[in-house]
Amino acid sequence: DAVVAVSTGVADDLAAASGLPRGMIHVIHNPAVPADVARRAAEPVEHPWLQPGQPPVVLGVGRLAPQKDFALLLRAFALLPREQPARLVILGEGPDPQATAKRRAQLEALAQKLGIADRLALPGHTENPFAWMARASVFVLSSTHEGFGNVLPEAMACGCPVVSTDCPSGPAEILENGRWGRLVPVGDAVAMAEAIQATLAAPPDPADLRRRAAAFHLDAAVDRYEALLRAN
Repeated sequence: DAVVAVSTGVADDLAAASGLPRGMIHVIHNPAVPADVARRAAEPVEHPWLQPGQPPVVLGVGRLAPQKDFALLLRAFALLPREQPARLVILGEGPDPQATAKRRAQLEALAQKLGIADRLALPGHTENPFAWMARASVFVLSSTHEGFGNVLPEAMACGCPVVSTDCPSGPAEILENGRWGRLVPVGDAVAMAEAIQATLAAPPDPADLRRRAAAFHLDAAVDRYEALLRAN
């Protein structure tokens, strides 16, 4: 009776691939923000880089997989001005321990080559990324593609400024084409570095980010699913 996609881009792709009428496919964004996000964001983080008085932290979160293109994030971070005291933290692992170890080694080798190894931390998986997001100075999504990009509204719900590649699909919808965070071309390290630097220099109001993130709360998605079920 109805088909649901998590973003307009996914809906368009599904219509093209399946032959389903586009009007039959409804977009309901992922319920990325849990009801207890404020409580989880307030939980402590033991990592020394996240303590008060430390240099700003640029944060990435996701599987250590090619799709997430953390190599791009490393290259962009290395392009930040030397007078900008910042550190880079990437949270995440992957389902395959061997693949994760290989990818971690590749990122560490690239960091050495770029001269940023002493400013990169790869803590692995965490059950509560919200606490890290709440303490980071800017969150960066560097993916080549996404279905939606849950981490963007998650970070915004914690009041963290965001920068993202304008990848298909999701980020441009979440950020309303740059209104809530800077969008950069996929694979463009120079543009990403400039966006990170600009965001560090002039961060948006955290309250505005939280208000935008409310559109992706669990309750908002439930209401839309209920409305769709009742209409059919």
